[in-house]
Amino acid sequence: MIAFETHPDRYRHWRVAVDGRVATLTLDVDEAGGLAPGYELKLNSYDLGVDIELYDAIQRLRFEHPQVAVVVITSAMDRVFCAGANIPMLKGSSHDHKVNFCKFTNETRNAIEDASANSGQAYIAMVNGTAAGGGYELALACDEILLIDDGSSAVSLPEVPLLAVLPGTGGLTRVVDKRHVRRDRADFFCTTGEGLRGKRALEWKLVDALVPRSKLDETVGDRTAARVAESDRPADGNGIELTPLVREISDTALTYPNVTVALDRDARTATFTVRGPAEAPPEDTDGIHAAGADFWPLAVARELDDAILHLRFNETEIGSWVFRTEGDSEMVAAHDAALLEHGDDWLVREITLYLRRTLKRIDVSARSLLALIEPGSCFTGTLLELALAADRSYMLDGQFEEDGSNLPPATIHLTAMNTGPLAMCTGLTRLQTRFYGDDDALAAVEAETGNDLEAIDAEELGLVTFAPDDIDWEDEVRLAIEARAAFSPDALTGMEASLRFPGPETIESKIFARLSAWQNWIFQRPNAVGDDGALELFGTGKQPEFDRRRV
Repeated sequence: MIAFETHPDRYRHWRVAVDGRVATLTLDVDEAGGLAPGYELKLNSYDLGVDIELYDAIQRLRFEHPQVAVVVITSAMDRVFCAGANIPMLKGSSHDHKVNFCKFTNETRNAIEDASANSGQAYIAMVNGTAAGGGYELALACDEILLIDDGSSAVSLPEVPLLAVLPGTGGLTRVVDKRHVRRDRADFFCTTGEGLRGKRALEWKLVDALVPRSKLDETVGDRTAARVAESDRPADGNGIELTPLVREISDTALTYPNVTVALDRDARTATFTVRGPAEAPPEDTDGIHAAGADFWPLAVARELDDAILHLRFNETEIGSWVFRTEGDSEMVAAHDAALLEHGDDWLVREITLYLRRTLKRIDVSARSLLALIEPGSCFTGTLLELALAADRSYMLDGQFEEDGSNLPPATIHLTAMNTGPLAMCTGLTRLQTRFYGDDDALAAVEAETGNDLEAIDAEELGLVTFAPDDIDWEDEVRLAIEARAAFSPDALTGMEASLRFPGPETIESKIFARLSAWQNWIFQRPNAVGDDGALELFGTGKQPEFDRRRV
């Protein structure tokens, strides 16, 4: 089983040093520390285990070190920054592991850019050697790329000429969309195995500065000082500790304090039950800081995040995720109000951003998503986003007649969290996405913010897909889940990913939509992974034999 929770005390591949307002993340890969047997992580190459540590470090720098305004990423290895994803690891991995690995590393680099864009925490890549493939893609996620000017250090994206695959973590998109490298130059750069160095790399905008070794400390000091001056992170802030998750895993369930995931392997279904807060939120930011990792919105985000990653990698045959909630709608609305009222506080901002990243992770998961809205549920504000993220939602009209419950009929309830702070990777809210091109319908729904909506009203407004009554509920839900399990998983993945993201594109959505789709296909083609494919023969001295037909 692959676990995603770690701690700096257990890191094998990264070193974290915090000095006032600057943190340094140093890549120092333990060659023998691969996540699976059968390969060595030479030349600072990485596998999923290396990136799990990077993800953890990024999270901790945001929550535990609010004073840090700049993060410098560099390498401990002489003349090598990072050789990218480990090729023997890729050759030995299953198709689903390769695809999920690329998706997770993409999300980790998105988290770096999210910190830059929204948290006042800039990232600088100090490339002190060769940066190849995923190594250069890691640098591309940073705000600035400084390259040692020693005549040998270079940046490259050699995947197409050497491996017959694509750069796996957004390199193609970031080169042209983020760094504005001219497309003809990008074409040359991405088809030359040795990459570019020195003045040409700078002239073509592949790096931001060349730095002689003799001026390394001076240059990094100047760059970090300038970034610190621009940051709004509190110089005297006290962080909160991301304490270990309380989690039990059995063959049939994942259990956290606020989230339970029940596994039905016969139905290939995981049912998430997310519990709303039991108590009102603290009255002020002092109380939120004192609650720390136990503050309900942060606790829910961490538990959902961990559960999603666990299911993606460890439960690949579970094809449908069903979301339920239970609890007090007013309490959820009160916590949303607290997040919105104290949005200028650095910790509250981080919690809201973490909720947004977690919901984005659901959006891009290759699973069928269904939401069941029943009496006793609390699909309100932040938790309503789970239903809005779903491919299909069912809301019970009325009550269950036979269970003897006196629970009132289910309602859903919009808060201001549904109209901006939790945007998708396209930059649109889930409501804007749902009603894309229908401004009147969107306005009608947003006008209901703050109101409890029962099933018929929710269905009429377009907020749920179906609103069956007690007589039809069981059959309609059962048939929907059974049908999902009967369809081709590949066709569902393609269909769902195509339908979930109408509207404009961003760098982030391009990476997930175009790159993920193309790489998913290329990773199954014999030109890459066949017995005579480039990825399989890399390092053997043999030339690949390509199927020359263009498809």
